Amino acid sequence: MKKKTATMEITINEKKIFSRQSSSFRLRSPSLNALRLQRIFDLFDKNSDGFITLEELSQALSRLGLDADISDLKPTIDSYIKPNETGLRFEDFAALHRTLDESFFAGDCECDGSPESDLEEAFKVFDQDGDGFISAVELQNVLKKLGLPEAGEIEQVEKMIVSVDSNHDGRVDFFEFKNMMQTVLVPSS
Repeated sequence: MKKKTATMEITINEKKIFSRQSSSFRLRSPSLNALRLQRIFDLFDKNSDGFITLEELSQALSRLGLDADISDLKPTIDSYIKPNETGLRFEDFAALHRTLDESFFAGDCECDGSPESDLEEAFKVFDQDGDGFISAVELQNVLKKLGLPEAGEIEQVEKMIVSVDSNHDGRVDFFEFKNMMQTVLVPSS
């Protein structure tokens, strides 16, 4: 299995805001996207006040390895913040996400939009070395990037792996990942 990597750059007003090497990851499943986006919003909203401030967004992007100049982000983010608000509400964050998604991925995804293809793309995010398996270390790396406390101790991460590792080889293959994801996803209406 060959790992596909692409450089993602976001440019606003002809200024490069941030760039990074990232796995190809764009999900077309509305239910998975909505769950993922709400989880991301909650992670970025560090003080849980229902808003993502410019500072919280900048810190979150930095943790994900996206070097963003806050002064370059400000005009764009401010255009999505409603008057008299201190930051982005979830609806504003979703609108910003849709705009970026359309700007950077429209017609550019090699996936076919099927649920299987979406799961393959999600799997690639965790399978960092492209060997077809998710190890405890790879899972811990992704959890750390997301700022999740579960990433703190490898023993906890290993327990997460064991909970879905049906063939008991100490790793999660795509079939195990798919089974796990199908039990946690809410069908779209």
